[in-house]
Amino acid sequence: MSDLQSNVQDRLEGYIDRGDEHAVQVALYVDGVQVLNVAAGECTTDSLFCAWSVTKGIVATALHLLVDRGQVDYDHRIGDYWPEFAAHGKESVTLRHALTHCAGIPHMPPGCTPEQLCDWDLMCDAIAKLEPLWRPGSQTGYHFWTFGWIVGEVIRRVSGQPLEQFIAQEVCEPLGIRDFHLGIDDAAAPRVVPLREDRPTVYDGELSDLYLRAAPPALTSAAVLNRPEIQRACIPGCGGITSADAIASHYALLAGGGEFGGRRLLSRERINTMRELQTDALDQVAGKRYRKGLGYFLGGDEALGGDPRIGDVGGEFGHPGYSRAIGFADPERNLAFGLTKSTMNPLCPREKSVAYVLAEMVRTWVDAQRPK
Repeated sequence: MSDLQSNVQDRLEGYIDRGDEHAVQVALYVDGVQVLNVAAGECTTDSLFCAWSVTKGIVATALHLLVDRGQVDYDHRIGDYWPEFAAHGKESVTLRHALTHCAGIPHMPPGCTPEQLCDWDLMCDAIAKLEPLWRPGSQTGYHFWTFGWIVGEVIRRVSGQPLEQFIAQEVCEPLGIRDFHLGIDDAAAPRVVPLREDRPTVYDGELSDLYLRAAPPALTSAAVLNRPEIQRACIPGCGGITSADAIASHYALLAGGGEFGGRRLLSRERINTMRELQTDALDQVAGKRYRKGLGYFLGGDEALGGDPRIGDVGGEFGHPGYSRAIGFADPERNLAFGLTKSTMNPLCPREKSVAYVLAEMVRTWVDAQRPK
């Protein structure tokens, strides 16, 4: 383990020295035990980062808790839980559609401002009034921001608790996770490392109109996510403030078949269902194929839509973020990985990203420890 830690630390320091990264945390759990928790650059292991869409994976896990408890069903209509949503052509949208980005409403409400992101009721009301861009279930397209409010409002309606409270009490507290926040308080604020972009966000015509509607430039930037009021709000698609260790602890639950630290939160059957392939069709927003489970992206052959950072076999599952933060579970290895970072470099090829390089390092190390 000391060799792994020193090798990972050296690799991270190389990224920092070259100026490719400025602050990075990495955490690893194997068989439910923390093996790695390191930081490099302008942070410590106690620092917090906005992890962008890594947030979605933890929100999805919260919904699966309700499914396991028999309170919701993947194939029930969202309107059964949130009646106002079932309007303007969305009457047939199910939770499965939402979890697999097939609901047809990846686009944000027109004219949405950063200030409006902070108003939960306003955002849910605006999303309920949207019309789907395709027949629900007929196509898939990444719901960059809207995923969080759609799934989160169902959790709120069913549980009777604000989403941030439900996740804190039902997911984080039982797992001993202290550093996942859907809205930070004043005490946590000094620990947050600001996001920075490796170059100014430029939209040069290469991105589709649909992508720009799903991730509007006026919202999707380091400058917006660094704003104090944004960091203090519950923004469940992209706004989680967390640490690599918190992310890895969450995925240790999923890698361990629903059990972590002596606590079982999910059934093994639920874990297997969560990571089943639901679609590997062309993503209409991203313009390429992605293998998707129920709220997570899947590993597997990259040519078939697998995410090589998550793994290349296919049973691995997790969620990346726009900054190239990531968290994933590899149940076959009982491995859970979390990485947070400050530098947003979404155009960096996956195979050159710090997440891929370090994930490959830890997979190789874990395989070397197993009996031949």
